[in-house]
Amino acid sequence: MLDYKINNDITLRMFNVKDADALFELTMASKLYLREWLGWLDYIESVEDSKKNIEGRIKGLIETGGFPKSFAVIYKGTLAGTIGFNEIDRGINCGTIGYWISQEFQGKGIMSQALETIIEYGFRDLKLNKIEIRVATENLKSRALPERFGFKEEGVIRDAEWLYDRYVDHVVYGLLRDEWRGNND
Repeated sequence: MLDYKINNDITLRMFNVKDADALFELTMASKLYLREWLGWLDYIESVEDSKKNIEGRIKGLIETGGFPKSFAVIYKGTLAGTIGFNEIDRGINCGTIGYWISQEFQGKGIMSQALETIIEYGFRDLKLNKIEIRVATENLKSRALPERFGFKEEGVIRDAEWLYDRYVDHVVYGLLRDEWRGNND
């Protein structure tokens, strides 16, 4: 799955280095909004930083046997955010999904549709047994997504992340292959 057209407006596609400018611009335009819950934003200072991020995503193809781990979320031809597997543990066939979308693209159902696609991709193509999503406990918008898709709350990791000036706890959500409604295996 290098390109996945969800509908006429939304496509997930593998990042390429040509996306570095657009990713950097979107990140900078969204920085104040995203900074509330994403701790890595201060490390992005140039297009070169975005390019290195994309190159790292491309190298992830080796880990998955040629399957991309992360995708550009394209809405009506414009980069709107990212979604994918931050980690894949092949020892237990578990992947951890991460995602973000620019504020201007929220409320359109884009990330819900992207998440549903990535869940299906994880179980079907990556042959995962479990998918996790870890979210800051107070990030109610991001927590709503796994809850909507039937993920079970498995617990809280205290002080899981340093977020600029404070630690935040993460709630861990999990979904097993057998629990996924789209599972036909």
